[in-house]
Amino acid sequence: MRVLSIAATGMAAQQTNVEVIANNIANANTTGFKRSRAEFTDLLYQMEKNNSVPSASGDNLIPEGAELGLGVKLSSIRSINIQGPIVNTNNQLDLAINGGGWFQVQGAGGQTLYTRAGTLNTDANGQIVNSDGLAVMPNITVPAETTSITINKTGEVFARIGNSETQQSLGQIQLANFINPAGLHALGGNMFAVTEASGPATVGNPGDPSYGVIEQGYLEQSNVDPVQEITDLISAQRVYELNSKVISAADDMSGVITKGLR
Repeated sequence: MRVLSIAATGMAAQQTNVEVIANNIANANTTGFKRSRAEFTDLLYQMEKNNSVPSASGDNLIPEGAELGLGVKLSSIRSINIQGPIVNTNNQLDLAINGGGWFQVQGAGGQTLYTRAGTLNTDANGQIVNSDGLAVMPNITVPAETTSITINKTGEVFARIGNSETQQSLGQIQLANFINPAGLHALGGNMFAVTEASGPATVGNPGDPSYGVIEQGYLEQSNVDPVQEITDLISAQRVYELNSKVISAADDMSGVITKGLR
């Protein structure tokens, strides 16, 4: 019976949907995390009766035929790249992007990676790095006798060294933008890599058109809405149950036919 395979695709689709929702909920407190949404499309259709063919009288065309859908399949898991809430941490090397753009860091193999998580620090050499020790690009090194660091909204980094009353410029933080940020490849650890789907990175300074500004002493939180996720979870569970009931009903119908043949 085709109904069994159709309902099975529905159950598999909702299982994937629940897995995506579970990942969103698990990362509700992950800095810079962007929630995902499972998107589905219908499968092939089987033609039972053609439309636009002559009617029995031959005077008119049949207005509609009969096409039977064969189920559902996963189309994509889309990353929803909307702004997350920004919270104050009072840490001078915590940075949040208020608007568009991605921080650039240098991966272990020299590859440029991208992240929205601005949890930064300095390594043993004074270089500004992220929480995994990856250097922020362009490279910025903080002198050993620095007493305070100031990063303005346009990404300029200044340091007060020793007892000096003036601040020394250390460099400029730049951001990357993409035509299609949803096409970035998620690597885990809040890191993303460029793909053909995302398009190449376009680098600019914070505050430039289409680029957000830097907020020092703040972090961007996950954009996951727990209430929405629970609502989506309940909906997915109900649809999964409905598909399982379809399978049970089809099994009962098959049982009736089997009994009738005995």
